[in-house]
Amino acid sequence: MNASKVNLFDFDRGGLEAFFTGKGEKAFRAVQLMRWMHQLGETDFARMTDLAKPLRQRLAEEASIELPKVVSDRLATDGTRKMLLQLQDGNCIETVFIPETDRGTLCISSQVGCTLNCSFCMTARQGYNRNLTVAEIIGQIWQAARLLNHTHDKRVISNIVLMGMGEPLLNFDNVVTAIGLMLDDLAYGLSKRRITLSTAGVVPGIDRLSQVCDISLAVSLHATTDAVRDQLVPLNKKYPIADVLAACRRYIDASTPQNRKVTFEYVMLKDINDSEKDARRLINLMSQVPSKINLIPFNTFPGTQYECSSRETVERFRDKLGSAGFVTVIRKTRGDDIDAACGQLAGRVMDRTRRSQPIKIQSV
Repeated sequence: MNASKVNLFDFDRGGLEAFFTGKGEKAFRAVQLMRWMHQLGETDFARMTDLAKPLRQRLAEEASIELPKVVSDRLATDGTRKMLLQLQDGNCIETVFIPETDRGTLCISSQVGCTLNCSFCMTARQGYNRNLTVAEIIGQIWQAARLLNHTHDKRVISNIVLMGMGEPLLNFDNVVTAIGLMLDDLAYGLSKRRITLSTAGVVPGIDRLSQVCDISLAVSLHATTDAVRDQLVPLNKKYPIADVLAACRRYIDASTPQNRKVTFEYVMLKDINDSEKDARRLINLMSQVPSKINLIPFNTFPGTQYECSSRETVERFRDKLGSAGFVTVIRKTRGDDIDAACGQLAGRVMDRTRRSQPIKIQSV
């Protein structure tokens, strides 16, 4: 990529309008360009025929359309597809498509690696390099949509979950701009309820998100006491459970419609967080926030100290929550034969030295 050229995939509609008006062009050129880039999948300015030829030439000289490149595309026995995407700097990220009979969910990444170092997560083993740009986030959808369109059944992406590599709320501005493109009818046209952001509990980020975009929220809880969560999710030392739940309550209060629920994700770890006492404590915690609960059987990986709870234990845990009136689902493990299941994503992080950088969240 030519560093002197601006990557137009980094802009939402407002950004593109500002780009064109800043060059003396009409703002409606943004509409035309978005249609070409996102809906028609065109990256060559010369083929954008409803743009005047001089403008196409000028765009070719001053701008670019740069996307992550697909370097591998693996298909699991259950139909799950894991794509390895290479970025301009040599880092690689992973994106996963999960097909269901009634929807097709794309799990996308927001960072190269992850800063949070959760002890049960394979991604954490790789360290952290940097945040993804808007182009690198939205480019995962662009590439996946084109790959899926060339399969025999032409699968459609109906849902997006920001549950891949990284903590989305630590890349706030780029993630929100990318979400704007996911929602924009000139780009991907998804509804808010079909986009889910998963966070480990970055409280200032949850509050800030509630001010700009009330998409579906999922929180990686994984424990019922601060002592246990400190070990599983070190971010808990900064934002303990009570603070996270209070932020979730505020998010719900600011959302439209207000009957929305937060999804709490809870990985089932043998003899760590799966006792009857844990179930009772979780019921008490969930009573504070309109919620539904996803129980996630732990997906093992080499070198981990954890084991998955038995099926009987997971089902007993689910039944306890269900009898208390909470919608509780045991998440089906998908794509584990290609390491595409929850907690198994691991791209290729070129520089692992940056995890020690302090966590910063911009204020609203």
